[in-house]
Amino acid sequence: MSVDLEAYLARIGQDGPLAPTYDTLCRLLRAHMSRIPFENLDVLLGRPIRLDLEAVQAKLVTARRGGYCYEHATLFRAVLERLGFHTTAHAARVVLLTARTESPRTHMFLTVALPEGRFMIDPGFGSQAPRLPIPLEDGAEIRVGHEHHRLARDEWGWVLQAEVAGKMNPAWLSTMEAENPIDFELANHFTSTHPKSPFTVRLLARALTDDGRVGIMNRDVTIVRNGASESHVLADRHALRALLREHFGFDLPEVEQLRIGSVPEWQ
Repeated sequence: MSVDLEAYLARIGQDGPLAPTYDTLCRLLRAHMSRIPFENLDVLLGRPIRLDLEAVQAKLVTARRGGYCYEHATLFRAVLERLGFHTTAHAARVVLLTARTESPRTHMFLTVALPEGRFMIDPGFGSQAPRLPIPLEDGAEIRVGHEHHRLARDEWGWVLQAEVAGKMNPAWLSTMEAENPIDFELANHFTSTHPKSPFTVRLLARALTDDGRVGIMNRDVTIVRNGASESHVLADRHALRALLREHFGFDLPEVEQLRIGSVPEWQ
C-alpha cells in the first residue's frame, strides 16, 4: 500500500511545495508534530499496535488519533519516500529515566540524506522531541523557542541531548545502524505488551502548541507556554477525556474505562 498523500497533507494542514528539499523537510516535520500527537492509549486499552502502513495511516490520519514512535516514524518515512527523500530508520536506547545498560533499543527515529548533509529527525519521541531536523554532526544544535537540542558523540555512539530546567540531559543514544522493519516489529511487541515496558503501565501523551506543549503522565498534566510551565492533576477519567478533546484533537469515549497499572485508583 502507498501512502495517501492528499489525506496526509490535509491532516497536517499543508499545501505548499513538496520538492525533496531541506525547507520542505522542516515544514513537514513541524506540521506533522504539531497536528499528530504522541500517545499510548491503545496499549493501555489492550489493543494491538500494528505497524503496517495501512493500519498506521488509518489510525493517525483517518481516525485523527496519535501514536508512539513506531507509528509516527513509519508514517512520516512513507510520506518522505513518496516525495523523493532518501531515509534510513534507526533504533535508540531511551535514557531519560533509565540507565544506559538497562534500556533496550526500543525507540525508532530516522535520518534523511540531503545535498546539505545528513539530518536526524524524530517525529515520535514525545515531550523531548526536536521540532526541526538536526545535522548529523558532533555538537550540532538547534533551538526552537525555549526548546534546545544537541547531537553529540561518546563511547556509546550518538546521543540526543535535550535541555531540561537549564541543563542538557541525554534523551536517547544510538549507534546509527540501519534497521529493518522486522527489528521494529520485535521492539514494538516488547514495548506494547511486556510488563516491564513503561508504555504498559503508564499513560504517556504529548501535544505540541505554537508556544509550548501539553504533556500527560498518568494523572499529572503539564502545560508549557513560552518556557513557563503549570501543572495539575486530573480528577478522573472524565477529565482526561475532556483534555484529549481540547488539546489533542480527538474524542475517545473508551478512556472513561481506562486502566493504568501504576495509578491505583485507575486499575
